[in-house]
Amino acid sequence: MAEIPQTGRAHFGSKIGFMMAAVGSAVGLGNIWKFPYITGENGGGAFVLVYLLCVALIGIPLMVAEFYIGATAQSNIVKAFEITHRKKSPWQIIGWLAILSTTIILSFYSVVGGWILDFLTLSVTDQFAGLSDAEISQFLSELFASPLRQSLWHLLFMTLVVTIVAKGINKGIERWNIVLMPGLLIILLVLLVRSFFLPGLGQSLEFLFSPNFSKLTPSGILEAVGHSFFTLSIGMGIMLTYGSYLSNRENLVKTAIKIAALDTLVALLVGIVMFSIIFSYGLQPDSGPTLMFMTLPTLFVKMPGGYFVAVGFFLLVAFAALTSAVSVLEVICAYVIETSGKSRRFVTLILGAFIYVLGLLSALSSSILSSVKIKGMTFFEFFDLITTSLTLPTGAFLVSIFVGWVIGKKIVPSHGKGSESRWVWMTILWITRVVAPAAIFLIFINGLRSWR
Repeated sequence: MAEIPQTGRAHFGSKIGFMMAAVGSAVGLGNIWKFPYITGENGGGAFVLVYLLCVALIGIPLMVAEFYIGATAQSNIVKAFEITHRKKSPWQIIGWLAILSTTIILSFYSVVGGWILDFLTLSVTDQFAGLSDAEISQFLSELFASPLRQSLWHLLFMTLVVTIVAKGINKGIERWNIVLMPGLLIILLVLLVRSFFLPGLGQSLEFLFSPNFSKLTPSGILEAVGHSFFTLSIGMGIMLTYGSYLSNRENLVKTAIKIAALDTLVALLVGIVMFSIIFSYGLQPDSGPTLMFMTLPTLFVKMPGGYFVAVGFFLLVAFAALTSAVSVLEVICAYVIETSGKSRRFVTLILGAFIYVLGLLSALSSSILSSVKIKGMTFFEFFDLITTSLTLPTGAFLVSIFVGWVIGKKIVPSHGKGSESRWVWMTILWITRVVAPAAIFLIFINGLRSWR
């Protein structure tokens, strides 16, 4: 790797601090909310197997590529492409695209974070007790119908995110992730142990780990490919930004493998817990996006000790959502701080306020703005679609091309010693040149169908 520029840039204080922050970024709603329901919709084990292969063959090399750019440049998401390429490089468009993506994503992600805080409060105050399935299912509808309730929870979630990011890399992001991520893992392990005593455990393990390829469709394969690198925060500039807080002495390949392994482990353990509960009460695994907010609460009240399971579960989801949101905001803040010269606290507060206001469009999509449509979609649906099907795949595609063809073989001799290290880096180079762009292009084409 090139010599680190002497920029006086902040760095993580420890390897464990960086690992917790990077894993915190990767472990989010994609693992706890989306992974279980898309696994359920796509038949279980075969989908999981394709997903694991894609994490190894596509997700990890793309993460290494982003780490490489960030650690080499030691700069923000836009300037990094000038440093690693040339002055006024056209590849800076990747950085601008990442800033656009993360701004839009955080605006509606914070709204979902608000839903989680709402349901966490309902669980803690035992509001689900003694209610019928139909009554519990109404909680989400009531939340959607209340513009004030959604706006306030959205505000609280963004306030938590801004508070952490404003304190900086060491005192904010690193310190909080060292607390939140172990807390998340402890809660998950407690829930996993609880699932061992449920009658549906065996069926859950069979569903997740016994492949039935007859249930896997071509669209399911593409969804597995897409989820494999989006769950690792690829294409958002997050890993590039976090990589810029690393020294050039880090082993980027081993670091990426550890992060991907922990991220995948969390997704699988959450799947075991959720499907154990679902199968124990005779429900189908393909409940869709409402699985977390409508299906599970109706089951928690039927379980012995269900109150504690519900509180633990929504606390787990809240931790995951918060750590991911923090990393998303840091991408935008790092750029504005370095280009404006303003203090971190000032920049974070202004950006947080702007994103909160933008997020109100999504928060009010199900109530007073429900009649406002863009191509037949609410603001929430439009923001979600434009990022998942357009900006994120484009960003990931361009990063892959940039590392594979623009940086090219310069990446190979810069790390490691011996033939094995060189072989590993040559493999990563050719994945970024050929395999990853082809896979992302297919995802992009498939995503365009949603615009029809």
